[in-house]
Amino acid sequence: MKFSRKIAIALIAALVAGGLVFAGGSKDSKAADGKVTLKVLNYLDMTSANSADEITSVWEAFSAANPDIIIEREDLFNEPFHQKVEAYAAAGQVPDVIYAWPSGRSTTLHTKKLLKDLMPLIEKDGLTSVYSAFSLKPQGGGYLGELPNGVTQTHVVYVNNAVLKACGLTPAKTYDELKAQVPVLKAKGYETILMANAETWVMQSCLFSDIAGRFGGEGWSDKILSGKAKFTDADFVNALKFVKTLYADGVLSKNTLATNYGDVVGQFASGKGAYYIDGDWRVGSYITDKSTGQALIAPDKQASDISFMVFPEIPGAKINNSSSVICGTGWGMSAAIPAGSAKEAAAWKLIKWLESKEIQTWRVTTGAAATPSRTDIDLSKVKIEPMQQKIGSFGKQYKNTTVVIDGVFAGPVYDPLNSGLQEIGIGSKTPEQVAAAVQKAFEEWKAAQ
Repeated sequence: MKFSRKIAIALIAALVAGGLVFAGGSKDSKAADGKVTLKVLNYLDMTSANSADEITSVWEAFSAANPDIIIEREDLFNEPFHQKVEAYAAAGQVPDVIYAWPSGRSTTLHTKKLLKDLMPLIEKDGLTSVYSAFSLKPQGGGYLGELPNGVTQTHVVYVNNAVLKACGLTPAKTYDELKAQVPVLKAKGYETILMANAETWVMQSCLFSDIAGRFGGEGWSDKILSGKAKFTDADFVNALKFVKTLYADGVLSKNTLATNYGDVVGQFASGKGAYYIDGDWRVGSYITDKSTGQALIAPDKQASDISFMVFPEIPGAKINNSSSVICGTGWGMSAAIPAGSAKEAAAWKLIKWLESKEIQTWRVTTGAAATPSRTDIDLSKVKIEPMQQKIGSFGKQYKNTTVVIDGVFAGPVYDPLNSGLQEIGIGSKTPEQVAAAVQKAFEEWKAAQ
């Protein structure tokens, strides 16, 4: 969803009226009693298994161990979260500590330098060897704006082997095999692929980024960024044409265009389809919730019925057997917090806790993260459920990685792509029209830099 200026202004007005705009640490706000208050914006899906446990295991545990630090936390998820971030950014006042992406959805925070560079703090505390080198690479603003939780595989095909078996099928290895399964599954009342395409980012991040990489080949995005290639070139247009083919062949139903991100989880758990496309993080929605003792997919069924794979081989693609991969989300600090202040010390202490061995291990056990960024966590010794074990080794199943488009291009560029992918599915725009719109947006963005 493109965040309009009108929406931003309306949200800012509402925030100011409600007294909720974060101060952003414009001065050292240590109170007379020695306590420091931190405003925190957290990304939390309250429908996910173990979301309630996060409050206890992460936030209340920190507060109990640090009574001198007062946490004022706001929990939001999906588009409401991103809309709030843009509103705070437009006002130039972001939370002291904020959940963020390395680029993509957090581009504004990075490029406007609203986040503090965390690398000096990491080096000062001797933590460079504690985190993987990949996770400490410069991000959207050319610096380390957030300390990542891990590595994220945005493209995963979840497979319900019980559904396939009931139809006399096995996981498709090629697109032709997948296409041939459509009428067989339909005859038994099953969808072929379940996906939440009502939110436009899902197709781009969880499937098209990998498709674009397969057709474009290694370094395709770098060629466009350097001016050596265009979005209107045959490779990118062919990738868009393949999306149109998915709908035309019935591999993807147009019903997915009305399926919301929160609804598709239950559809897969209840066996409505043979395959389901999402990111690795979605495993956390299926495992046992500690507060209820219930799982959307019972552990024995996880072991016997569920597996993971990448999209089958696509004819005409330059590469196959790939997944789109990006450095994970994590925690950043407001750049407005004065260096050396009590607030900076408190905010850094919180971020270190949120990315500690204890909490990253907790994230793995609860399904919040598949691959931690810390180098001192031995996954073989972590007690996790079958789906978590399988997704933890998912990286061994593919040979090639592709970029996540909203991780390498700015919002003004990927926004028309996101909406264009949906328009291709609806049939209101052709692949060529979408490619032209994205190229135009890219040229306008580049001219403005």
